[in-house]
Amino acid sequence: MAIEHILLARPRGFCAGVERAILIVKEALARFGAPVYVRHEIVHNRRVVDELREEGAVFVPEIDDVPDGAVVIFS
Repeated sequence: MAIEHILLARPRGFCAGVERAILIVKEALARFGAPVYVRHEIVHNRRVVDELREEGAVFVPEIDDVPDGAVVIFS
């Protein structure tokens, strides 16, 4: 069987939930300023996580890693 055509799907972007999570972090940074703590990385995409870190998001594994009085987003 010979293969005549190979079709590659273009990247389709993120699902609605991931887009919303990114938007929430960005809105929190705009509203409260950096740092904004986020429990767990919100997306399995290193580029996006690194960009959010550069903007002031701090991803933590546990709530105990968040200083008292800090803004926290639960992922």
